[in-house]
Amino acid sequence: MDGIMVSAATGVMSSLLAKLADLLREDYQMQKGMRREISFLQDELSSMNVLLERLADMEVLDLQTREWMNQVREMSYDIEDCVDDYMRQLRSGPQRPSGVMGFFLGYLQRVKELVTGHETAEQIQELRDRIVEAGHRRKRYKIDDAVNSSSVNVVPVDRRLPALYAELGGLVGTSVPIDEIIKLLGDGEQGMKVVSIVGCGGLGKTTIANQVYRKVAEQFDCQAFVSLSQNPDMVMIFRSILSQVKKDDCDGTSLSDKELLISELRDFLKDKRYFIVIDDIWSTQVWNTIRFALFENTYDSRIIVTTRIRTVARSCSSPHYDLVYELQMLNEYDSKRLFFRRIFGSEDKCPHQLNEVSIEIIRKCGGLPLAIITMASLLTTKSYSRADWLKVCNSIGSGLEKNWDVEEMNTILSLSYNHLPHHLRTCLLYLSMLPEDYVIKRDYLVRRWVAEGFISAHGGRKLEDEGECYFNELINRSLIQPVDYQYDGRVHSCRVHDMILDFITCKAVQENFISIITERKQMLASQVKVHRLSLDYHSQELVTSYSMVTTHVRSLNIFRYSEKMHPLSDFQALRVLDLDGNENFDSSYLEDVGKLFQLRYLRIKASNIIALPEQIGELQFMVVLDLLNCPNISELPASIVKLRCLKWLIAHRVRLPEGIGNMQALEFLSLIVVDYTTSITMLQELGSLTKLRTLGLDWRVGTQHRDKNIYTDNLVLLLGKLGRSNLQYLTLISPWSLDFLLDSWSPVPHLLQELGIKGWYLSKVPAWMASLTNLTYLDIEVKDSQETLKILGDFPSLLFLKLHSNIGGPWASCIVSSSSFQCLKKFNFSGWTSLMFEGGAMPMLDTLEFQIIAHEAQNSRRFGHPDRGIRYLSALRKLIVNIHCQGARIEEVEALEAAIRIGASMLPNHPKPALHRFQVAEMIKDDAGIEMQGHEEDKKKLSTPAWFFFNTSGLGVGQEMTSSPGLDLLQDG
Repeated sequence: MDGIMVSAATGVMSSLLAKLADLLREDYQMQKGMRREISFLQDELSSMNVLLERLADMEVLDLQTREWMNQVREMSYDIEDCVDDYMRQLRSGPQRPSGVMGFFLGYLQRVKELVTGHETAEQIQELRDRIVEAGHRRKRYKIDDAVNSSSVNVVPVDRRLPALYAELGGLVGTSVPIDEIIKLLGDGEQGMKVVSIVGCGGLGKTTIANQVYRKVAEQFDCQAFVSLSQNPDMVMIFRSILSQVKKDDCDGTSLSDKELLISELRDFLKDKRYFIVIDDIWSTQVWNTIRFALFENTYDSRIIVTTRIRTVARSCSSPHYDLVYELQMLNEYDSKRLFFRRIFGSEDKCPHQLNEVSIEIIRKCGGLPLAIITMASLLTTKSYSRADWLKVCNSIGSGLEKNWDVEEMNTILSLSYNHLPHHLRTCLLYLSMLPEDYVIKRDYLVRRWVAEGFISAHGGRKLEDEGECYFNELINRSLIQPVDYQYDGRVHSCRVHDMILDFITCKAVQENFISIITERKQMLASQVKVHRLSLDYHSQELVTSYSMVTTHVRSLNIFRYSEKMHPLSDFQALRVLDLDGNENFDSSYLEDVGKLFQLRYLRIKASNIIALPEQIGELQFMVVLDLLNCPNISELPASIVKLRCLKWLIAHRVRLPEGIGNMQALEFLSLIVVDYTTSITMLQELGSLTKLRTLGLDWRVGTQHRDKNIYTDNLVLLLGKLGRSNLQYLTLISPWSLDFLLDSWSPVPHLLQELGIKGWYLSKVPAWMASLTNLTYLDIEVKDSQETLKILGDFPSLLFLKLHSNIGGPWASCIVSSSSFQCLKKFNFSGWTSLMFEGGAMPMLDTLEFQIIAHEAQNSRRFGHPDRGIRYLSALRKLIVNIHCQGARIEEVEALEAAIRIGASMLPNHPKPALHRFQVAEMIKDDAGIEMQGHEEDKKKLSTPAWFFFNTSGLGVGQEMTSSPGLDLLQDG
């Protein structure tokens, strides 16, 4: 799987060509005629693949060409199925016993090979005939001539015209961004300034830029506003800018040489204070050309660029990245105003019967102005019948009904899609497999892409690392929305806007790439063969109402379980199986899983499954096995060790059988239980998995166990071996101290990036940890908190720190000294009464969560100012404070909260503290004997000890702080 295996546009052609080359290159025993046929297939398909890729770059195809393209793409799937089956037969040479029995079995095998070989030859001959006919049609229809003579598609009318001529009075939610962009343009700095406005298509970038242009353009000596296409004619662009700044007629500039135009433009602007808007720029190359033409003088000239791509926005404003303005979706209030104003002229004129369905439509528009305007325009053609509006609401996500306004919206969204390279189009379309509003975790998605064969690694980079680059590029291009961030700034999860999901779903179905059947969405291509199927079993009737050919399905998503699901034996070509079920999932459904010879990916989400079938070991191509959401599976079958291609084994506290050393491809292994039933051999074999990058161990070998020393010695050895190899992410959980392990760890695991130690308190931080230059994430429990802070403060790369101490006591306090933790971005601590920050400590800290005991903080003069030095944390943006109210009066709690708010208000970012009260029922009552009443949320938590919340980090933003690719082992994959 080193090349791009699958594409929405070309099918599996690249994968197929690679397999045909393998067949011809390797020493398979095949008939001479078969080798000749395979060579013919390879030559013909290579030529067709080149043409398919060229056709995929064309935005508009005539019906005849599109039909030919679809037929060839479908043919590639059929041929790959045949080749896969043939290669499996060639590789399946069973071991036979010697003697008479061996001769007898050998004879039977030869007969079987003759029969299957004859069948394969017939299939290949049929496929050869199809290829020949496809080649004849290619010549008859002159498809190559049509491609060679085709010109660049030109949109006759600029879709941005309504935005350019929009009146300010009809706009909603624009005043704040307009004012903020004008502020960024401010005259405080000398020299030229470039402000970038970035956001997805339809967000209103052109509208905002034009309104700013109208407000400030007259303050400059000359001005210009130009809108670009994806492939702009630079001569026309420069002529337009030149004619506007010189205030000539459009025909006044007749130059047609780009270099001469640049020279004239630079010469004119060199002594002018100018203001220019470059609208909708698509690449840094185009920007570099335009930037060269705009003379950088000292007259405080200003430029605004708008773009859908974050990397382009940063490049345009470089090196002043603070001049990138990211346009946000409209809030709920402004969305309602825009929607109702477009339909009824006012927010308060919506008929009562349409109010509820209107709110749901607005919610689905997700604050995207283009979507809101499109839906409003569509609804103006409908009656005020609730049924009609409900039909439109339900159509969102199922292709929408055909309407001019909807087509206009899709045209605008298609600009972003068409600008994607082929591999990113495929990865984007694949997201239509998932339901609306689904929060998609990055690692989960990347593993799916890898298993599907969508990713091609370059320069020796791992497929999952390349996949993360794909993921980030889709975010950069504003096609998916980040939801949650990790401690290191990487996006942890994303969501697809409903309108973009609708758009890509239509595209995916049109290409017969995805087929979707749910209660509200039934989208099947006209072809009878289904390649990727997403099922949501809301009702039994839905299951049986569709007949389809499933033998060609390569990817199957099943959300929710039904007793009438298609049996797995119907999906002979399956590569990816994702069972996102519930507690009613029937484990017998997996009995045929061993027959899915091509399966690469298996994820099961079902709380009632207690075991996997032994047949799992037959899946020789398996790369990902995700059982994280099967908490009742405690042991894996012995056959699991036969999965020699498995890279990710993701589970929730399972025991491994002996033979794990056979799984040399393993890179991710968690969470594994080691107890008195675990064999020493298994521990020794773990140490041989030199490719292992992520390991989670739940150590349950007690201090009283008779073989404790043997176990611990082998634990030290295996971690030493893995530390010398590739270990980067490690979680150790144990109710007993493992200080001996950390004290004796040698050699130092220099590649370690993330370390989590749970269940016991370290007596001290080992000195060798300070040499871990790559360590960015640390989650530990300690006894000596002040000494720990002193040591950890000098760690060179630490970005995330979560500390819990059991020191306790009424005067337990620690001080974070100045100049310590210079890189730290997120800090979570608990277990102490007080923590003080000196000036200069944690200068990069973005998020802080800590606990404080109100009564002791107020009564102790030793703690100084009650804001605990928060005012020194200049980079702080998020503050979560958990206040223990036991033994305190309401006045003390309120005074403490006020001090924290004052301290936070003094910071540059003015973070609004999230203050959580605990043990409210144990506060001191006032003179009237009335207990202070807490929030309903607090009342529910009264019976839960405070340490639980701090150890699980279950409070609001605290969950975000724990996001980590290697240590976030117990979350949904």
